[in-house]
Amino acid sequence: MSSFNRRFLLLALPALAACGFEPVYGTGGSAEGLRGSILVDEPTTLDSFNLVAQLEQRLGRAQAPVYGMSVTLKVEEKGLAISGSNDITRYNVLGTAVYVLRNLGSDEQVYKGTVNTFTAYSASAQPVATLAAKRDASERLMTALADKITTDLLINSGKF
Repeated sequence: MSSFNRRFLLLALPALAACGFEPVYGTGGSAEGLRGSILVDEPTTLDSFNLVAQLEQRLGRAQAPVYGMSVTLKVEEKGLAISGSNDITRYNVLGTAVYVLRNLGSDEQVYKGTVNTFTAYSASAQPVATLAAKRDASERLMTALADKITTDLLINSGKF
């Protein structure tokens, strides 16, 4: 390592420490305050059940809830690839989740966010295989939405 690289490294370390960088999952990080403190509204559909399960896995099941979360899901499927015989062989599954975090003590809205993503699956000549691929795509979509909601909450936890 050249002397220039060592000097740069030695000067950069204090600057990084002074910038306020703090690990989210470290002791005292923003994830610590949210774990087990969010009660997600009961699911009403299979998609919302999968989403709530993923959120509880990431944020912990509410033991002493401080916040309540309601999530509105919108899922739509669009044909993506059409074969020569005019059959759709690939589908995109688009998902949007609008969620509201409210203080359970005052029922006041403290944060609102929207996340969206997509996944895809291939249709086959076998209906059972297509149905299994569609279910898997739906589960993957709910996992991705839960990841995005969790990330958004952790990034913005200082706002509530």
